[in-house]
Amino acid sequence: MPERGTEESEPQAELAHSGFVVVAGKPNVGKSTLMNRILGEKIAIVSPKPQTTRLRQLGIYTREGTQAIFVDTPGIHQPRHLLGEFMVNVAIEAIQDGDVILFVVDISGSPDDEDRRVAQIIAEARGEAAAAPVMLALNKLDRAAPDVVLPHTEAYSALAPDADWVALSARDGAGVDDLLGRIIARLPPGPLYYPEDQLSDMAVRDIVAEMVREKVLLHLQAEVPHAVAVEVEEFTERNPTLTYIRVCIYVERDSQKGILIGRGGVMLKRIASDARADIEELLGTKVFLEPWVRVLPNWRRDESLLGRLGYRLRK
Repeated sequence: MPERGTEESEPQAELAHSGFVVVAGKPNVGKSTLMNRILGEKIAIVSPKPQTTRLRQLGIYTREGTQAIFVDTPGIHQPRHLLGEFMVNVAIEAIQDGDVILFVVDISGSPDDEDRRVAQIIAEARGEAAAAPVMLALNKLDRAAPDVVLPHTEAYSALAPDADWVALSARDGAGVDDLLGRIIARLPPGPLYYPEDQLSDMAVRDIVAEMVREKVLLHLQAEVPHAVAVEVEEFTERNPTLTYIRVCIYVERDSQKGILIGRGGVMLKRIASDARADIEELLGTKVFLEPWVRVLPNWRRDESLLGRLGYRLRK
């Protein structure tokens, strides 16, 4: 997040509502889908698999008098390796700095231990003063049987007793405008942190890498997608209408490499083709996307390799 009022900052007119909205919850409750819906653009990658989001990512919503900076965080879960620890720490640190905490849950199911852990982390991060208000987003209303909505709403509300709540569907948009209005009303006055036309803080190369990883998540099953990291090795505008991009897709084992490439390279070609379509829409040019697959043994458990791939653990 940017510094709040450094000496180098130029004086800016104060907005009526400005601040950071931290989107928190357990894996696979629809946090990224909700942020994309609010922004009206695909900023965060989405897949049905848990732990899709690995990094803190900003989605910047700016309208007259308002700048709400949504902080999409990894799902809070019980980590099994250093990458998992990194992801959970990213979420906790973001919650500690938020102006509003958006606690996203899946109303089609009842609260479980992971939801209760998220609620506990939010309570501890807010501290005794409980300065940052909490909004409870009861997502996936479109998948909830009518007879479970009320009991599940009461059960989730008990996890955050002082939170306002909205039942909604990030997938079809029902209830999202209501939620957004309530969030904005809780943001304090503040500066314009980002230019009005900026939607994210991620570099284009990083967005491209995430788009490739999204297609891996969508096309492959079991453990392989979670063992994947993507790095853009070359990004060159060859002319005004063509961009060359070489990406390296890392896996942990030779067997995973074989699955990712597929028989005769079919799977890798399919992943690259789907990713290229999204990247061309992002860049507004034709794209020559060259993917490579390399084995990087146990990278999720190696601190130096995690740092090299952008997942730097804080001490």
